[in-house]
Amino acid sequence: MPEKKERFVVHEHRSKRLHYDFRLEIGGVLKSWAVPKGPSMDPADKRLAVMVPDHTLEYYDYEGIIPEGSYGAGPVVVWDMGTFVPIDTEDPEAALANGRFSFELKGKKLKGTFALALMKHLPRSTGKEWLLMKKKDAFIKEGYEIETALTPAKLKTLKIKVPPCETDGLISLIISALVSCVP
Repeated sequence: MPEKKERFVVHEHRSKRLHYDFRLEIGGVLKSWAVPKGPSMDPADKRLAVMVPDHTLEYYDYEGIIPEGSYGAGPVVVWDMGTFVPIDTEDPEAALANGRFSFELKGKKLKGTFALALMKHLPRSTGKEWLLMKKKDAFIKEGYEIETALTPAKLKTLKIKVPPCETDGLISLIISALVSCVP
């Protein structure tokens, strides 16, 4: 049986605070986690990854400046993208529901085996706290330091642009308003 490949993307996002949005295409959406320090290629680094609402697939290659007054206002760029292959499961959604999911990333920057593990039994847990961890393999980089993609040159190319997930909500709002106006 051929391996099933899905897409992943990591957005570098400077809103209130710089963070990285780690997204996996699972079940027709982009399952998403905010990773404050960004992903690491060093297995010694265990990165906090806070699960956030799913995003539409149209968000995969989004780059732009989310307008002031909008949720997540600020610049967003693709930091890395590629495909991923689930490990030890045919059902990534079930693995996530069980609190542990291992996968191989095939990106430009992120390569090799990673795992997401739900942090259970924390004193003030919201149930959305996960760890994103690099597993030991041929791709490790000890002492890894993340390099920004939000360079001054890149920032100059970005335009103010409403993200697709907000566009969908805006369209629904407009349609609802129009329907309510029809006698």
